[in-house]
Amino acid sequence: MNKWLRVIGIGEDGWDDLAADTRALLYESKTVLGGERHLKMIPDDWEGERIVWPSPIREAVSKIVSWRPDSSGNDRDQETSLPVVIMASGDPLCYGIAAKLLKHLPIEEIWIKPALSTFSLICSRVGWSLPDVETLTIHGRPVEVLHPFVQPGAKLLVLSKGEESPKQAAELLVNRGFGKSIITVLEHLGGGKERQFNGQAGSWTHPEGATLNAMAIECIPGKNADVLARIPGLPDEAFFHDGQLTKREIRAVTLSKLMPIVGHLLWDVGAGCGSVAIEWMRFHPSCRAISIEKSKSRLKLIEQNARELGVPMLEIISGTAPESLKNLPAPDAIFVGGGLAVQELQTSGNLMDTCWKALNPGGRLVANSVTLESEQQLLKWQKINGGDLSRLNLSHAESIGKFQGWESLRPVTQLSVIKNY
Repeated sequence: MNKWLRVIGIGEDGWDDLAADTRALLYESKTVLGGERHLKMIPDDWEGERIVWPSPIREAVSKIVSWRPDSSGNDRDQETSLPVVIMASGDPLCYGIAAKLLKHLPIEEIWIKPALSTFSLICSRVGWSLPDVETLTIHGRPVEVLHPFVQPGAKLLVLSKGEESPKQAAELLVNRGFGKSIITVLEHLGGGKERQFNGQAGSWTHPEGATLNAMAIECIPGKNADVLARIPGLPDEAFFHDGQLTKREIRAVTLSKLMPIVGHLLWDVGAGCGSVAIEWMRFHPSCRAISIEKSKSRLKLIEQNARELGVPMLEIISGTAPESLKNLPAPDAIFVGGGLAVQELQTSGNLMDTCWKALNPGGRLVANSVTLESEQQLLKWQKINGGDLSRLNLSHAESIGKFQGWESLRPVTQLSVIKNY
């Protein structure tokens, strides 16, 4: 099939910056889709149809995919004429429309002509090496997604959502104890109106500037900075909870068995305060998780923890298992932290079987129990289905008068099993 779709990245100065071969792609096309700003950049002598982006973006993707020709090369949707040009800002594969289209269309059908990405332009202005920084976006996302990346000495390149973004980033840094951090705001990068200004997060006084901006953030901790690693095992104090919390050391072992992998989905069944799902998502921005919890008060704790610890995109479901597991996307890993309690023994076997059937091949299932009754359920299930059983014992040093002694926590029986391909 011919490359019927051309995705052209365009810089701040528009048409004048495009190479001759890129301009030729547009003149060969009959239809152009883009933002109003992009469409106004096209010369008047181009006589094709100009279509403004529909909103939301998923509707734009559906619309474009509907134009795909059939195997004979004929248009399926007579609304437009082929070939089609999509105009986008910068590099369309850097948090752009091309990345979304490639989930639905093969690269063999698309020409992609990128302009310089915003991230490359920022590096050229502040003198940072692109492989040595974190590249992030808060465009269309909560500013709290920055939390996992706020580390001592970290350098962050951030695509903003609007003129309010620098102030929001400064407030987040101050609340984490990183008020000494330097924020550089770059507006209209690569264009005639380019401007930049900077300052410390703790004394940020700049008024709101241009809507089109990006930030370079150098993270500098203060004396009492809240430093949270991205590896599993956050302090228990990092979470709001009512006692239903997988303790730090047990959580670290649990996540090592669940094996967070880029792009994988976790079900956290009986999520409590959401600690396992949250740490799963903190491993990598592409890791996804669904927390299932029946307690209304704990649902609020999960939401609060997800926001404060930098994973506000965590999906939270109110309900009981296994009923609430129906129609969920198939997971790559499942943690059963609740649902095996005494009052639910009659359904616990059904819960484990439901989880096992839903798990993708190669997926990991981990279940923890602290009661003899729930332990028996795991023993019976393991005898039939296999897997590894471990007993995790943990003690902390506590004061005994003038001395110290070991205070043992309840032992945890852990079942872990990998589903064959």
